[in-house]
Amino acid sequence: MKTTTLFITCLIILISINTISAQYGNNGYGGNGYGNGSRNGMNQMGGMNQRSEPEKPKEIPAEEIVAKYMEDMKPAVGLDELQSIAITNVLVESVNAQGRITKLNLSQEDLMNEYKALAESTDRKINNFLNKDQKDKYLAFKEDIKQPKKKKDKKKGQAPENKEK
Repeated sequence: MKTTTLFITCLIILISINTISAQYGNNGYGGNGYGNGSRNGMNQMGGMNQRSEPEKPKEIPAEEIVAKYMEDMKPAVGLDELQSIAITNVLVESVNAQGRITKLNLSQEDLMNEYKALAESTDRKINNFLNKDQKDKYLAFKEDIKQPKKKKDKKKGQAPENKEK
């Protein structure tokens, strides 16, 4: 009789420990169970309250933006390494200035005037590093950047016509 009672008692204790462990996330107080209110449970609820305002998108560093731009510009304009480095520095400065301008509380018209002034200043600085031939290529490159979709659409539209002929 003692062994049966001892066996049943041990079985109840094991089941209780298993149930308690499951409620507390199997690792004492860690995991996703009820008992982790001091950690994850409260943080999840608190996180909901803290994240009620939308998260700001991550700002892409100016160096990354300029690097992508320079990948296209360098072969199109025919820049050497020294020109490339100098123009990269000018463009990084310009992108940073755009960020500062954006954060100002200006009217739409004033913002546009600031952007135009910055663009003109940046173009002047870039043109100082270019020779005459490169200046012409730079102007053509800027025009291509402004209207890339239209040219691609025209090329796509012309391709089937050429096949039909």
